[in-house]
Parts: sequence; C-alpha cells; structure tokens
Amino acid sequence: MDFAFGPQDEALREEARDWLTRHLASDPAPDRRAWERRLGADGWIGLGWDPAHGTYGNRTTTLTGQVVWAEEYARAQAPARLGHMGEQLLAPTLLAHGDAAQRTRFLPAIARGEELWCQGYSEPGAGSDLASLRTMAVPDGRGAYRITGQKIWTSHAHEADWCFLLARTTKGSHRHHGLSFLLVPMDQPGRIEVRPIRQMSGTADFNEVFLDGAEARAEHLVGGEGNGWQVAMDLLGRERGVSTLAQQIGFAAELSRVLRLALETGAAEEPVTRDRLVRQWAELRTMRWNALRTLGTAGDPGAPSVAKLLWGGWHQRLGELAMQVRGPGAALGPYDWSADLPYELDSLQGRFLFSRADTIYGGSDEIQRTIIAERVLGLPKEPRP
Repeated sequence: MDFAFGPQDEALREEARDWLTRHLASDPAPDRRAWERRLGADGWIGLGWDPAHGTYGNRTTTLTGQVVWAEEYARAQAPARLGHMGEQLLAPTLLAHGDAAQRTRFLPAIARGEELWCQGYSEPGAGSDLASLRTMAVPDGRGAYRITGQKIWTSHAHEADWCFLLARTTKGSHRHHGLSFLLVPMDQPGRIEVRPIRQMSGTADFNEVFLDGAEARAEHLVGGEGNGWQVAMDLLGRERGVSTLAQQIGFAAELSRVLRLALETGAAEEPVTRDRLVRQWAELRTMRWNALRTLGTAGDPGAPSVAKLLWGGWHQRLGELAMQVRGPGAALGPYDWSADLPYELDSLQGRFLFSRADTIYGGSDEIQRTIIAERVLGLPKEPRP
C-alpha cells in the first residue's frame, strides 16, 4: 500500500502527543481500569472500528491515523492496555459477525472503557491445536447455554468482566465442527472460578478458568450455532496490523536499552556480540516493513503467522542478548535476598524470562509453520491418527 502521513495525520499526532503528555504528567502510573475509562471519555478507544455499521460513542480515523495514535501511545510509554481484547479483537468481530442487538449492548461499553474482556480459547488439551477443545455448551431450555469445561492461559481473566469463548454445542462433534462463539459474564460465583498462574518471571497475568454450568444467554451467541470456528479464525486474523507497529516501537525502546548497556559494560567491543546487536536492529527494521506491507490487507492466510514467527523469535533473542551483555551480573537480582523479597527481578531479567513464552503463546512456532505450509504453500497436510 502507499503508506504516508498527511496533514490530518500530523494534526492527530500533535493532539495525541499533547493528550498523553498532560495526562501522564498528572498521573504517571494511573490505575489501569481508571486509565481505560479516561481513554474512553476522550474518544481514544475504537479508532479503527468500521463506521459502516454505525458508531457507538467512539470516533474513527483513517488507517494511517490509527498508526499515529498507536505510535504515540508506545513512545509515551503509556500504561499497558487492559482493554485490548475488547477493542482490538471482539469489537471488530461483532461488527463483522454480530447482530445489531449485540453491537448495541457491548460496543458502547467497550468504547467507554467500562467493560473489560478476556479470551477463552486454549484448554489443557487444546493449546495451539484449538480444534481439539472439549468445553461443552448445552442449551438449558430457558434461553441460555450452560458451559462446562476448563480454559487455560487466559490473559487478564482475573480482571475481566466478560469472556468471549469457544465451546462445543454439538454433542459428538469433532475438530472444528460443532463449535460456537459465546459471550459469557465472568461474575458468576460458584460457576466460574479463576486461578492465576504464577510464571517464572514472578508475574501472574495468565489464568486457569474453570466453568461449572456457567451461563451464556442465547442472544449472546455470535455468528450462529456451529459457526464458531469461522468466527474464531476471523478474530485471530485481527491479531496483527496497527498494533504490531506499536509493539515494534516498544521493541525498539528495549533494544536501545540493551545497546546502551552493551556500551557501558564493554560487551559491544566483542565482535560476535556486536554482530548480534546489529542483526537485532536489522531484523526489527525488516519487521516494520513487513507490517507496513500487510497493513490494511485482508484474506492473506499466512500474514498473521509470518508476523508471529518474526516477532516471537526476535523478542526471545533480545532477552537472551540482554543477559549476555550484562555478563555475570545477569545472575544477580536488584536487591539482596530476604524473606520479604525472596524473588525479585529487574525489568530486563523479567523480560528475559517472560520472553521464553513468546514462541509458544498465541500459537506456537510449530503451528505457525504448519499454517504457512498448508494454507500458503499448499503442502500436504500432516497425517492425523
């Protein structure tokens, strides 16, 4: 595509930069739920929603305008978003597959930053192989489905108000057949239990979710019963694009910090390390041009998988490089051990440990390569038992 910023984009950039500067100066570390409501109140949620189906309290802008906002948000080092799942994944899916009542019910609350969402896809026996999920949803005869099963690696489930999930609504169905896409309220004591998963980085943003007869109303079935696979695949295809460019600005900031550290420690004088640093920079530029190349395109089955392979491996290698340039000091935490602080990491150590999951979550590298092989290159499918 012909990608260039025009006068309207630059005006939006100035507005965004001014807004972020003022609000972050007054509250550098705001409560994240309150921050979502602040973004919504001033119209910064839903910029990329297709206005063809109407607006829901949000304002819209061009594709380049969306890039401007995403870039300025990343440059300002504004708080990590809690509303990403609702704004970037569910909302466009409802615009494409939902009915008018679903859009009217859910989109205004997302645009105001008032309702947060999580994604219930992966299960203990169905991670990257999503089609093998076993969670069941059975009609109760009173206008609702009763959902029983377990989801895992559910980001921010402990903070979410709602969950969009896949479940089997056809008994005895296999693989991608008989699945449905349901919207489920999380506040169901005794029916939904959320257990945070503590990771080796010390954080617990992922969760296990246990559903024991959880209720989803029939009018909150999206795309029709049994059509969940198509809806889910369309949603997964939205995990690229504008947000990828913003992600890369964050990556660039991390790389700059590693470069400064390499100069401070003298690691940059070592030829192999210097070569790795240059390679990281060059690969980041490649990722940017690939993101721009695919921005705004649709129907390319391999683009999300290529993007995931590029950034997952890159970020993991950056974490390893950060530890290498620190030398022996990488094994030391920021504080002396104590009973009160038994497991403390600095930000680079946390990034290194968390990045071990980059090539697994969101579809493992092996799954991404299989998608490219089968759907893009037309290679024979893997034999199944």
